[in-house]
Amino acid sequence: MSGARSALPSLPRPRAGGRSLPLVLEIATPRGPARVHLHEAADPRAALVLGHGAGGGVGARDLVAATEEALALGLSVALVEQPYRVAGRRSAAPAPQLDAAWTAVAAALREDVLSALPLIAGGRSSGARVACRTAAATGAFAVLCLAFPLAPPRRASGTQPASRLPELDAVKVPVLVVQGEGDPFGMPPARRGRRVVALRGNHSLTSDMPGLRAAVRAWLAERLRRAAARA
Repeated sequence: MSGARSALPSLPRPRAGGRSLPLVLEIATPRGPARVHLHEAADPRAALVLGHGAGGGVGARDLVAATEEALALGLSVALVEQPYRVAGRRSAAPAPQLDAAWTAVAAALREDVLSALPLIAGGRSSGARVACRTAAATGAFAVLCLAFPLAPPRRASGTQPASRLPELDAVKVPVLVVQGEGDPFGMPPARRGRRVVALRGNHSLTSDMPGLRAAVRAWLAERLRRAAARA
């Protein structure tokens, strides 16, 4: 893998409780090294690449739930830590830097361990925004958004910054948005090609985990069926 410090084919697959542990890779990007936690399906049908929120990590409960549902359907899952998180910084990097690092990681994965697999991009909050902005560049055939932060926080001056809805509207492939009904960042509207599932709870998406799992599972299964029908 270009830029990676580990060669996947030679790595052992340790197991715990009968389940494979993720492989942890470090991949060079234009913004510094990113870290990927790779969960490989036994006979993968596609790949899901997920990014974290601005101040959180890949252990967020909604990301873990989405990972488990995807693995159960036969998707390999790559959870990506942005370079600023790998470097120990809490404050997110500017959008162009996030996008550059994300596209570099996706390209490296597709050149090696995820090669020949249809790719679904996604993430929670800031990670969902990155996946939307870069959907065309990464070649994703669908985008999964968990807690998309539609309305930026109000500025100290009292003015409301521009909505991030154009980032969603620009995506040309199917999109699933799973959003808490009480999310202070707002509720994105549904439209053709974009399904919005509103769940009890707020931006954390932890109040209705069964509902989140069901929504992700059903949408991923539909995407796989449609991809197979076109193959």
